[in-house]
Amino acid sequence: MTLKERYQYVIEYFSQAMPTAESELNFSTPFELLVAVVLSAQCTDKRVNMTTPALFAAYPTAEAMSKASAEEIYEYIKSISYPNNKAKHLATLSRQIVERFGGEVPYDPKDLESLQGVGRKTANVVGAVLWNREVMPVDTHVFRVAARIGLSRNARTPLATERQLERGFPSELLPIAHHWLILHGRYVCVARKPKCEACGLTAACKYYNANNK
Repeated sequence: MTLKERYQYVIEYFSQAMPTAESELNFSTPFELLVAVVLSAQCTDKRVNMTTPALFAAYPTAEAMSKASAEEIYEYIKSISYPNNKAKHLATLSRQIVERFGGEVPYDPKDLESLQGVGRKTANVVGAVLWNREVMPVDTHVFRVAARIGLSRNARTPLATERQLERGFPSELLPIAHHWLILHGRYVCVARKPKCEACGLTAACKYYNANNK
């Protein structure tokens, strides 16, 4: 199977099996999404969703959160991973949004990445989810699944994987393809013992075929 054929197989499979794929983070505004994505770094979406209702009730907007100290924010997020750093990030980025962008989450990717605690992946996730931006955010799930299936080849970094996936998928499919790969990695192609018996991609998967000759 050629690389092009593998991508086509994956697209056809997910288009049927997962025609609607969305972020599992709960949010109702752009600011809430940005905060949830920052909190989700090295933390499960399930844990983030357990944490954010009280946080958003206390600080529903960037302006509201900008008036809080990192210590105050910490009390709401202490059950997630790296709460000290994330509390500092949220305190600073909320002030930056108020001071530099009128309280609104900026649309421009470079402006997003200029915010405290917001890297390339976070900016890409926000852009893809909010504005259907044609980008491919690469987290640990996407990195692993792309390599196992064979959509990426010898990609040693998330950025290298991102570049290869952006070449392989039609640009208009990138926002949903991001969710296809994340959800597949979260529930089927898991890290330690992938559930190959439950996977509809085995015919196209390099990992499966290499281990089941």
